[in-house]
Amino acid sequence: MNNNEAVLKNTIKRCQERHIILPTYEQMRNPDLIPEKIKAALKNIGLWDLNSLNLFRINWKNDPVDFGGGFGNVNFLEIPPELTGVKARIILLVGKYFPTGAHKVGATFGPLVEKLVTGKFDPTRQKALWPSTGNYCRGGAYDSYLLGCESIAVLPEGMSKERFDWLHKVGAEVFATPGTESNVKEIYDKVKELLAERGDEIVNLNQFEEIGNPLWHYATTGPAMEEVFNSLRGDHDRFSGIFLTQGSAGTLGSADYLRGVFPSIKVCAGEALQCPTLLENGFGEHRIEGIGDKHVPWIHNIKNMDLVAGIDDNPNIRLMRLFNENAGKEYLKNELGINAELIDNLNLLGISSIANLMGSIKLARYFEMDEHDVVFSVATDSMEMYQSRLVEEKQLKGEFTARDATVSFEADLLGLSTDNMIEMNYYEKKRMHNLKYFTWIEQQGKTVEELNAQWYDENYWKSRYDKISIWDEEIMEFNERTGVLKEYL
Repeated sequence: MNNNEAVLKNTIKRCQERHIILPTYEQMRNPDLIPEKIKAALKNIGLWDLNSLNLFRINWKNDPVDFGGGFGNVNFLEIPPELTGVKARIILLVGKYFPTGAHKVGATFGPLVEKLVTGKFDPTRQKALWPSTGNYCRGGAYDSYLLGCESIAVLPEGMSKERFDWLHKVGAEVFATPGTESNVKEIYDKVKELLAERGDEIVNLNQFEEIGNPLWHYATTGPAMEEVFNSLRGDHDRFSGIFLTQGSAGTLGSADYLRGVFPSIKVCAGEALQCPTLLENGFGEHRIEGIGDKHVPWIHNIKNMDLVAGIDDNPNIRLMRLFNENAGKEYLKNELGINAELIDNLNLLGISSIANLMGSIKLARYFEMDEHDVVFSVATDSMEMYQSRLVEEKQLKGEFTARDATVSFEADLLGLSTDNMIEMNYYEKKRMHNLKYFTWIEQQGKTVEELNAQWYDENYWKSRYDKISIWDEEIMEFNERTGVLKEYL
């Protein structure tokens, strides 16, 4: 028996003991394919419950309820021109209705499950290590628990209190590294230290290099955007663009899918203006939690991008207050006539989600898009993880007044300009791609040969996304070997 088969037998036994079934990518893309008995069982399970059947809720189509929901259409929010100041339709997929309240449970599912079903991770003796600037380690800790694994979370000490509280609650081993959102190298240094201390006791599932991260978005997020567009499009409407903050570059995997369906779309990646890595080969610190900086992720297909936009974190934080504090909501209702239901739903946008909205507006403005242009992005998480930030801002700057609301709307939405943007030519793309060298070749042990393959080999990215069907076959074979699925057929 080879070592992988021995490990696989341990994993199968663990899943049998804990009645764990793995969903396929096809089921995450289309929950109609989930067995009816599993859907019935979910009627008695809360969205955030630590129940392995919630693996089947890793999709964009959960009913927007906390308990017992089924599946419907893709959850999304359309932000009207009265609020954005641009004619284009801006649509955000909503991440709040995933378990943990963020879509990162999908981005973590891919890397972990791929190793479980191929015998590369032994849940009976190894811990899953999740390096992150926020939601990725939350999603990883959650998925680990559901899949019968122990987990380790490594994230900057300056992240929101809610993140740390939740990680401790779910039983993760937590390490807080120096700095804030943009201090990614410090996370890597801690990971290297842990790997040296514990050897193969832990398996590093680094979101910035694991292909399972963008692959999940290629398989689910891109198709979800396509489905929403087709359900809303008028006769003359165009799928014109997608804006996403770079972060781990996982969500940008959806753009690789969409490029194949809508070849003329414009793909814009965003980063914090205070840490302009792609824009200026620069560095710094910022406050847009969830989009880490100072390096280019290994899994970022730079060649598929068209633009980069810098998002100023000061307007971003002011908009957080405009959308969530009473004076802001009263202004939106009474002065702008914004629909009350939409105002109530603006709390579906967490801090990085607001950055995605800002970038979508900049993209629409840059190309002078009209009412037939549709721009997509995601609301990664909601304000549920940032209530402490609202308290901090109030303590630091005082009450948010009607005047503050007026200024924020005029300056931070209507005043969003096309400055700090680059429309990329071939050599701009190559410059940004080459930035990977300093992190991944010099520090993390990748090879120049693979770096060049990412740029020159036209089949490099396609061959990785083509693994979706292969992984689904392995998941189905794994479920067959555990035998647990038979209970629900």
